Amino acid sequence: MKKTITLLLVILGITFSSAQENDNPEFTGENFSLEGALDLFKKANSLENFEELLNQESNNVNNLDLNNDGNIDYINVDDIKENDTHVIVLSTFLSKTEKQDIATVGIEKTGNEEATLQIEGDQDLYAENTIAEPYDVSEKMNQGKGGPSLSEIISTRIIVNVWFWPSVRYIYAPRYVAWKSPHRFGFYPRWWKPWRPFRYATFYTRAAPHRVYYHRTPICRLVIVRKVYAPRRNHSTIVIHKNNHKTVVLKSNNRSEKYQKSKRKPNVKVVKVSKNRRR
Repeated sequence: MKKTITLLLVILGITFSSAQENDNPEFTGENFSLEGALDLFKKANSLENFEELLNQESNNVNNLDLNNDGNIDYINVDDIKENDTHVIVLSTFLSKTEKQDIATVGIEKTGNEEATLQIEGDQDLYAENTIAEPYDVSEKMNQGKGGPSLSEIISTRIIVNVWFWPSVRYIYAPRYVAWKSPHRFGFYPRWWKPWRPFRYATFYTRAAPHRVYYHRTPICRLVIVRKVYAPRRNHSTIVIHKNNHKTVVLKSNNRSEKYQKSKRKPNVKVVKVSKNRRR
């Protein structure tokens, strides 16, 4: 009987330990719901309103603590506008001098009253080409040759025209001026109340409703967006890569080395720099 109890405790211990390890996502960016961000963008009536929605705990979109201070990071929203293309950059300040991009909501006007939208996670935080987009389903009846009994309904996903979303109409208004968040590290709006991050398993469950109407796709439909955004991307100066329980610190003065190693898909975590690094 004692041997049975001992064996049971060992099994439970292994299971609990395994559950703790699996509670961490493979990529740090998964603590920010790309699908949830799109859901809030659809509901927002302006980019200022979008930023406010992103930073509310009840919306279950943000679970990031990139500077390891024990509190959720404040998400800034900035718009890069070039002709009929908009790149809505979601980022956070890690310190007074460090800023890390999290994701970009790209929008391209494709017709008189047509626009296409995708959100892409930053390469330091997500796997390569982590893209999400809204989708709808088109259904049609396929009439078989053998009569009605052999008919079937074929469902296909279609690209959503986001032109009539309030936030999209807002940024394409004639007098619109590209929005830039007025908030910085240590200077946040009075209404903002940071909270402690949830365990990843808890956050994943809380964010589940956002994944109903938005899905991941490996296809980038917005080529112009990438060209507009690339030279303006923000990334932190120190990124810690945790791989096989080893910690390797890579400094940004060798950017090619950092990007080459990041393609190995380690779990990426950005940490706050405590020392003054001015030279």
